[in-house]
Amino acid sequence: MPAGPVQLAVGTLISHEHATTGTVRIVQQPDGARLLTLENLDTSNGPDVHVWLSAAHVVEGTAGWFTAGSADYYDLGLIKGNQGNQVYQIPADVDLSKYPSVDLWCVQFSVSFGAAELVT
Repeated sequence: MPAGPVQLAVGTLISHEHATTGTVRIVQQPDGARLLTLENLDTSNGPDVHVWLSAAHVVEGTAGWFTAGSADYYDLGLIKGNQGNQVYQIPADVDLSKYPSVDLWCVQFSVSFGAAELVT
């Protein structure tokens, strides 16, 4: 086991329906637990926004606003806030190879606030 956390993937959030910035990281802890972190997040406050691991690739501009809605995803839960740093547990049975991106998805209006392509 490594002595400290190991970064598995990183991405930069781009804006979709709402101006969105920040960094996404997937980190593996020494005990094997995996975490998704949102760092320096800044997006609009909105209803029912979830953090998704998404099978969709990130598309810039208005063409990307709905891409994640038609792809497989794993819902990590409601966003904890629209600004700052956040941490989400990724269950051990989630196959990260199926999800090349992270999407901040508004379930109520079926639109992406912003998304990040993950680079390993």
